[in-house]
Amino acid sequence: MYEILLVIYLIVALALIGFVLIQQGKGADMGSSFGAGASATVFGSSGAGNFMTKTTTVLATVFFVLSIVLGNLTAGQIKQTDQWENLEGAPAVETVEQPASDVPVEEEKGSNNPDVPN
Repeated sequence: MYEILLVIYLIVALALIGFVLIQQGKGADMGSSFGAGASATVFGSSGAGNFMTKTTTVLATVFFVLSIVLGNLTAGQIKQTDQWENLEGAPAVETVEQPASDVPVEEEKGSNNPDVPN
């Protein structure tokens, strides 16, 4: 269920971004009145304002509703525990035993080792 809603959420978000980028700004009609070409002829002579505005409104509503639903689903799944709640059962400290000596032991005199003086 969660994965399906997440996929729908992402598709709605991408569609909403696309519709917002396709829409004309408020000042776009000013340029068309000075002969900048036929503006919004794809959606008829009245323009795409009504269709694009309604579609953007529906997509934005679906986006926000899905945001709230996914947020509630996620909040119900993740329960963070307080680390300071139970201090009695603290983990025991592990001790590491050190070797008796870090200094190498000298070899006996008279050995065949040329580095050791006799």
